[in-house]
This record gives sequence, structure tokens and C-alpha cells, in this order.
Amino acid sequence: MTEFLAVIVITILAVISPGADFAIVTKNSYLYGRSIGVLTAIGIALGVLIHVAYTLTAVAIVMKFAPNFLTIIKYLGAFYLIYIGYKTFIQKPIQDVSASDCIGALQALRYGFFTNALNPKTTLFVISTYTQIVSATTPKSILIGYGLFMSLAHFIWFALVVLLFSQRTLREKMLKRQVAINRVIGFILGLLGVFLLFASVN
Repeated sequence: MTEFLAVIVITILAVISPGADFAIVTKNSYLYGRSIGVLTAIGIALGVLIHVAYTLTAVAIVMKFAPNFLTIIKYLGAFYLIYIGYKTFIQKPIQDVSASDCIGALQALRYGFFTNALNPKTTLFVISTYTQIVSATTPKSILIGYGLFMSLAHFIWFALVVLLFSQRTLREKMLKRQVAINRVIGFILGLLGVFLLFASVN
């Protein structure tokens, strides 16, 4: 029970802490609406499952034969954040959010998935949870359950974020200021990427 409560508390704190996932969900929700925002949230939840999968099945093997694995993830994540930060910063105003300016469902899923799957914060969160908090004697079924809970918690939180930022009145106000908002979000994403890049170098 203590282990279970620890996983719940740490997962909730990790999920609600601001970061790249929050930024990309906020952007896609207010720019493109609720359905695109939800698909982005689903992509994030699927990304979490990637972290859980390699942690449960191959983390020891990966660390043995590819000791630079975490460093590679950090570099990939840093460059990806810098890239989407730049694209967000220079994005032109969306004139008709119901027409051709809207991104597709697959692209929304991809944004969410790669933002999370390449996020070293989630990598370290999942690995540290399983190695520092969860007992080595915990049954495999329970470990899988923890992973599904982590994924579900991400989806629920970001679905709530979607509901907030896709709300009609707030969305209309944000769309009127979308250039400034996109530049702020883009700057934050890029700054996170630069921070991760320098952290990886050091």
C-alpha cells in the first residue's frame, strides 16, 4: 500500500509540473480546438508507455550495452524541443481554424507522442520510480499496472488542460493574441531545449 501511494503521489506531481507536454497541449488546444488537443494528449499518454516499456523490459540490458542511452535521449529531446519551439515562435497567425490551417489527427498524435517520448524528464521519472520506489519483488502485473496508471494520469491531466484552453471564450481571447502567445510558448520550448542541451554537454 505504501509503494502504491508513493507511485500515485509522485506520478501526480510529475504530471502537473509545467514542461514541454503542457506547452504543446496548450498550443494545440487553443489554436486548433478540443479534438486536436485531446489527440495531442493521447499522443503524450502513448509516449509514456514507451518509457514504461523499455524500463520494464530492457533498461538493464540497454544500460549495459548502450551506456550512453540516456545521453542520446537527452540530445534528441533537446533538439526536438528547440525545433518545435522555433516552429511555434515563427508560426503565422491561424486565420480559419476550421479549414486548411488546422493540423491533422495524425500530426496531433505525433506532436504529443514525440514531445513526451523524447522528453528526458519523463525518462528519468519512469526509471527512477521503478528503480528507487518500486520493490524488486513487486509482481510483473503490478509493475505493468503502475505503467498504465502513469499513462492514464498523463492523459487525464492533459485532457483537463485541453478542456480549459479549448473553452470558447478563453480560446477566442487567446486566438486574438496568438502571435504573442505562440512566441512565448515557442520561446519556452526552445529554452527548455537549450537547457537540456547544455545539461547533456555538461
